[in-house]
Amino acid sequence: MTKKILLLGSGELGKEFVIAAQRKGQHVIACDSYVGAPAMQVADECEVFDMLNGEALDAVIAKHNPDIIVPEIEAIRTERLYEWEQRGVQVVPSAKAVNFTMNRKAIRDLAAKELGLKTAKYFYAKSYEELCEAAEKVGFPCVVKPLMSSSGKGQSLVKTREDLQAAWDYGCSGSRGDIRELIIEEFIHFDSEITLLTVTQKNGPTLFCPPIGHIQKGGDYRESFQPAPISEEHLREAERMAEAVTKALTGAGIWGVEFFLSHENGVYFSELSPRPHDTGMVTLAGTQNLNEFELHLRAVLGLPIPAITYERMGASAVILSPIASKERPNYRGEEEVCAEENTYLRIFGKPYTKLNRRMGVVVRYAPKGSDLDELRDKTKAAAAKVEVY
Repeated sequence: MTKKILLLGSGELGKEFVIAAQRKGQHVIACDSYVGAPAMQVADECEVFDMLNGEALDAVIAKHNPDIIVPEIEAIRTERLYEWEQRGVQVVPSAKAVNFTMNRKAIRDLAAKELGLKTAKYFYAKSYEELCEAAEKVGFPCVVKPLMSSSGKGQSLVKTREDLQAAWDYGCSGSRGDIRELIIEEFIHFDSEITLLTVTQKNGPTLFCPPIGHIQKGGDYRESFQPAPISEEHLREAERMAEAVTKALTGAGIWGVEFFLSHENGVYFSELSPRPHDTGMVTLAGTQNLNEFELHLRAVLGLPIPAITYERMGASAVILSPIASKERPNYRGEEEVCAEENTYLRIFGKPYTKLNRRMGVVVRYAPKGSDLDELRDKTKAAAAKVEVY
């Protein structure tokens, strides 16, 4: 069962995946564009190169001849992975899934046009003039995003026509890769949003984790909590949508499928990631029998997952850097957090800081039936005690 795994992207999610892989005796080569990335600190080997350079990507794959390629980020020349899959290398979840989900156009058209899932009304724009035309069709306010980006980069809420030029400039600047095209979406007046972690298996049924609620700021996650309050009817509809889209994309692994929930209009499909999701770090609080990284590894290796069981309530809150520095950061306040009961502190080990970069997370748990708002407040208060300097 020992496999050689090439991990493309070595952030905090990749680090937790490597830890899960090491516990099952796997050999991991962690890759990223900079030295000392979090996953590199626990992997067997590492490579530093630009994964948007197709020739460099091919060279690293050929050098290590892995059994499995696990993408952890979006900034990869993903079309190269089709050929390696054809050569017999397992791409997680599949080369099709990775390519479709790296591009909002492909995944949105699949969901809305091919599968008939409910989504926000949307259009595409390759120029500022097309953006203006699309915004008039969608109406204001509307949401403008690059087709390829991560962590909310390039995303903006456009309230008036006067905001469109800034939205075009910001969207293009935040786009990853060489795609200069934006998606313009109807603004959904939703009551809440959830991530439904969905596990597809090589030899087993599709499984779902308890729904995770989350709060975003600037398109990036700030806190999450599990289980999220949701009606049984809406949960079943979200599961139906998640199973349909993951089945169409094919492959085995965990998926972070995001939905908007509206009491009046029901469930809207939003986006999905074919890998562990940042909001799913709440599972490190022991909210379920297997955390999202262990589930991902089992699905990747084809190991059985008898069931996913809900064990206790949990919440997570991120620790952000207030500074930008190339120096290795220091932290204070860790003692206060560690003194609190039912609380875990995770410092990711990133070797330098950027303004508002996610540097760590606090996760906290409580028994089933506890006050969710109280748990969330305590978790956020604990994360606020950690200072990055």
